Amino acid sequence: MQDKARRFVPGGGGPGGPFGFGFGRGQGRLLALAGIVALAAWVGSGFYRVQPDEQGVVLRFGAYDGRTTAPGLNYHLPWPIETALTPAVTTTNSVEIGFRGPTGDRAAARSVQDLASREVPEEALMLTGDENIIDINFSVFWRIRTVGDYLFNTRSPGDTVRAAAESTMRQVIGRTPIQPALAEARARIEADVAAGTQAILDQYHAGVEVTQVQLQRVDPPAAVIDSFRDVQRAITEAEQARNEAESYRNGIIPRARGDAARLTAEAEGDRAAGIAEATGQAQRFQSVLAAYSVAKDVTLRRLYIETMQDILQHTPVTVVDDQLRGVVPFLQLEPGKAAPGTAPPAGPAQ
Repeated sequence: MQDKARRFVPGGGGPGGPFGFGFGRGQGRLLALAGIVALAAWVGSGFYRVQPDEQGVVLRFGAYDGRTTAPGLNYHLPWPIETALTPAVTTTNSVEIGFRGPTGDRAAARSVQDLASREVPEEALMLTGDENIIDINFSVFWRIRTVGDYLFNTRSPGDTVRAAAESTMRQVIGRTPIQPALAEARARIEADVAAGTQAILDQYHAGVEVTQVQLQRVDPPAAVIDSFRDVQRAITEAEQARNEAESYRNGIIPRARGDAARLTAEAEGDRAAGIAEATGQAQRFQSVLAAYSVAKDVTLRRLYIETMQDILQHTPVTVVDDQLRGVVPFLQLEPGKAAPGTAPPAGPAQ
């Protein structure tokens, strides 16, 4: 052993050295100091810091036993006994499906296409419920919910979220017609995709929480988008014409119903007035008949006087001298009425 130690340690002393390996006293002290420093460095390597947005996970001989640490300065046994991982658990990550966003680093960009969004047709083109093809770009935002599951249950959590979200989107779009998908059903699609993706990730125990699904673009395929827009424009014009017709209908029908109700009410009023007047005349005739049956002479004279009174109230009165013959001036007894130009022929006074 001394011979082997002399080969690796230069300047070794004779066999009578203080350490039994032939080393000198000064060299032995240096080796001891170096060993102490190395041991202290090895022990001190177990200190690690967890940032506020992170969570520490301690592995013992590479195995996870459920031990986690809070933000701050922490300690684990030095390598290779224990190691620590510090994933960011509060950071919101995003996965883009149907397109790839710009790199954001102009220095790292290899071409102009790297600085702009890039389409991925194999992900974006989907079949709708009414057998139309639609081009969808959307983003899925997620974060770590259970750090142990996130680190050890899935090999690539981002790819897992992408696959689950794309599968769920195809399922939701497959039972949705194209027209609602382009307009009013966008919010419902986002909610359904978020719920479906979360259910798949929970089955995998991926330790991931989906916070939001956001539709970036929902359009027909680029090859037929012009024709599709023409069809949509025609549909819009037809809807506008239908709305105008409905508005005219809603205006004219109530007006006609109101006129009909007014005419019906007027006719009912005239009918009631006619019936009341006829009833009154019949009752008056019955009362006159009863009086005539009691006193015929008095009743006849009374009827004659009432009849003449009614006639004379509506007839101009002219006084003519019964001794004259021919046309003579007359005296108008009712001022305010136009007098005739000539008097009637002479005759007996009426």
